[in-house]
Parts: sequence; C-alpha cells; structure tokens
Amino acid sequence: MDEVLVGVDFCKFINWESSDDFSLYEMGRYACIPNYSYERTISQRSIIHFVVSGKGHLELNGVRHDVHSGQAFIIPEDIHAFYQADDKEPWEYIWLHVGGPKLPVIFKEAGISEQHPIFTPTEHWDDIVDLLLDILDNDDKEYYCLGNLYKIFYYMAEFSDNKIDSYVEPSLLYIRNVIGYIKLKYSEPITVEHIAYACGLNRSYLTRLFKDATGYTLQQYLIIYRMKMAMNMLTNTNKSIQEISSSVGYNDLFTFSKAFKRHFGHSPNHYRKNNES
Repeated sequence: MDEVLVGVDFCKFINWESSDDFSLYEMGRYACIPNYSYERTISQRSIIHFVVSGKGHLELNGVRHDVHSGQAFIIPEDIHAFYQADDKEPWEYIWLHVGGPKLPVIFKEAGISEQHPIFTPTEHWDDIVDLLLDILDNDDKEYYCLGNLYKIFYYMAEFSDNKIDSYVEPSLLYIRNVIGYIKLKYSEPITVEHIAYACGLNRSYLTRLFKDATGYTLQQYLIIYRMKMAMNMLTNTNKSIQEISSSVGYNDLFTFSKAFKRHFGHSPNHYRKNNES
C-alpha cells in the first residue's frame, strides 16, 4: 500500500452520476491520529469507510459498534453518526460518498442496515482494497472507475458475513424486476400502471415498496432514467430533439422539453449547445 501521511486527509471531489445504478460524489483516504473523531450531521448521501489498518468505533443513534482492519462501516443517508479512531491503533480508511437507486438494494443483500452497519467480508477483502486504490489512482477515468465500483458492490453483496445464504427477500426481486423493466421499456410510453401490471403487483403496494427500497418513487425513477438517456443522446448523437423525445418515451415534444428543463435546469437545445461548446 502506498505511504499515507498520518493526519492528512486526501479528498477527491468526483461527482459521477452517469450510471443509472450508482453515483460516486467524492472519496478520500485518511490515516488518522490517535483519538481522531468526526461527527456527521444528517446527509442525503451514504458514506462507506473501508478500514485498511488499525481500529476505532462507530456510534449510530447512541449504539456503539467496534470496527477493525478488514471491515467497513456504513453510515446510511439521513442518519446522525459519530466515529472515532482508537487511541493506540488509530485506523486508516478509504471512504466513499455514494448514492443511487441500487445502493439500498446492495445494502439489503449484504445484510447491512442502520442496526447492522458493519460489513465484514468472508473473502475478497484484498480485492476490494485494490479496487479502491485503483479508483484513487485513476479518478479521471469515470467509466473505468465505475466498473471498479460495480465490482466492489458485487463483493459486498455476495461475500458478507451478514448475508443470508440462498435467500433473497421477495421485495428485492420485485425491485430488480422493476428496474429491469424500466431499462427495457423506457423508450415506450409506459406508465406506473404498466409497470405494476407487468410485475403482477398492486400499484400502491409496488410504489411503496420501491420508495422504501430506493428512496425514489416509481415515477421519479422512470423520469430520471429517461432524462439520463436523453442527456446521453444529446451529447453523443446527432439525433434531432424530436427523435430523442420519441426515443425516451415522449410522443409530445413540449412535454419532453418541459420535463428535461425541470430535471436539468436547461432546455434540450440549450444543453446540447453548451455541451458542444
């Protein structure tokens, strides 16, 4: 592992949101001094700390969790937290500020929650650390690093000691099916009713299930996915605005333009011109 100066926090602001599953906003690496502590107020983003050496403890809602090298601790969004390095063996960690609709699903599959915020891998810890260091060394290569992030979350979901073998909550299967259906059908004029019918569930029940698991309503996620696809087309193709509107499920150009401006703050034409310049 490369040498890191004690008490110096290396932080990189990345703000990657091109993936439909995960977003990486910033990351860093910190070799703490003894008893170094930090108190995080409520945030809309989750934070993951991967402890590469030493030890310390985390407090969530007044409950203490001891953490050591070879483990990670997760601070979910909207949770007040306090954590502190050990006085004799202070920890060094690599941390990620992350978000995205798939993140709650990954946490559930790994058995990670507010009540169980510690991730202990059954294997592949060295692989996870290598992937994290690779991201830090290649932070200018977004898609390359997002690929590493997918691998990290795969290891977390599949090789957690909190994971219940051979069992996946039925709700997670529904969420997977919904996201898969949206990715397959977003170019068609589908509605929440279409999605619920395709999944064989009551609309109200599915809407509540999806919101609880991802933090988004079905309608919000559908719009977000369509807007990201539209953004990619505006950036990487010569399709007309009308063609892009139809390609992301909007038969009416005015409705599409209004939705795009509400989402990005600019009209599709303005976005394309700015991107070209």
